[in-house]
Amino acid sequence: MLNIVLFGPPGAGKGTQSQKLLDKYNLIHLSTGDLLRSEIAAGTTLGLEAKKLMDNGLLVPDEVVIGMIENKVKENRQAAGFIFDGFPRTVPQAQGLDKLLQDNDTEISCMIALRVDDEELTKRLLLRGQTSGRPDDQNEELIRKRVQEYNTKTAPVADYYAGQGKYYAVDGIGEIEDIFNALCQQIDAVKEKQEEKK
Repeated sequence: MLNIVLFGPPGAGKGTQSQKLLDKYNLIHLSTGDLLRSEIAAGTTLGLEAKKLMDNGLLVPDEVVIGMIENKVKENRQAAGFIFDGFPRTVPQAQGLDKLLQDNDTEISCMIALRVDDEELTKRLLLRGQTSGRPDDQNEELIRKRVQEYNTKTAPVADYYAGQGKYYAVDGIGEIEDIFNALCQQIDAVKEKQEEKK
């Protein structure tokens, strides 16, 4: 299985690139936001638990999210692999994900980060805010806070995967196609390594 963690701050272009990668490598997109919404809509035990917490303004605990991911992995045992989007955001989440995948005879193949400097991110998000209608994309102070929080909280996750020799960074500034090609080069190299191990 080819399991990719696509990483990058808000506005780095993860959404655009993950769609292209899904199509090219025939992967399944695992976005924790989408998972939560579909489990809630389906009225599953985990979904109801998550809804109760969210309704009270609380964060859904890691074990609930990991449980949802596990359901998805088990449902798709024949899949070519997954792209994890928006997860893991912390080292404990990365450790939990590693254990879950191990229990299902697979592992994270690589984490690829889209690198974009803070000024460019702020500019992109403000621009997106003009068309998306998302209030959190229209306030420069909020944007800078989100980027700062990403840099503080999620940087250790990159170190965690770097420690496993699975971390790669790609420049997230430039033409969409060029960035996509750079991502594919990294992924193809990782796939080759996987083939050699077999």
